[in-house]
Amino acid sequence: MALAAAAWPCLVSPHAPVPLPPLLTSPSARFLTGNSNATMEFLGFTLMGGGSPAWIDVPERSKSAFLELKRRKVHRYVIFKIDDRSEEVVVEKTGAPGESYDDFTASLPADDCRYAVYDLDFVSDDNCRKSKIFFISWSPDDSRIRSKTIYAVSRNQFRHELDGVHFEIQATDPDDMDLDVLRDRANRT
Repeated sequence: MALAAAAWPCLVSPHAPVPLPPLLTSPSARFLTGNSNATMEFLGFTLMGGGSPAWIDVPERSKSAFLELKRRKVHRYVIFKIDDRSEEVVVEKTGAPGESYDDFTASLPADDCRYAVYDLDFVSDDNCRKSKIFFISWSPDDSRIRSKTIYAVSRNQFRHELDGVHFEIQATDPDDMDLDVLRDRANRT
């Protein structure tokens, strides 16, 4: 319990021990000690005290692909994946400006998680041409639990690297990110 107090001070009161949440006491979670920093390993990935993965990295080439979509309109969409070997978010695919929304959704795997940004061009209710950028966290029901966990834990860190996203969608099914859903969200602003 002393190690838990060092790693998770908000979970243990100095006056009365507070039981750890079941997730942190499961057989797949174990505390590790390093120099003076306590960390926790969960599902094979090392987590720091704040709960964000210590291994996730967003290289400049991934940020550049987003900036090309945002500023220069070079891409209609960018699909990112977490590469276990390099321990970073990498660009898996980019879509040319002329590609359709159906091309984008067909590029997402049916059984694995991904992050994506999509630049939606539309005509608003007041008849103005507009463009909005959507961040989509794709986590289909058929994907592995480990993959869902890694993508869920890393989502906020990665999302904050992409300055200029207008809307965020978490989708587990193609209906969650249907083109009409995106248009409705975009028209509300």
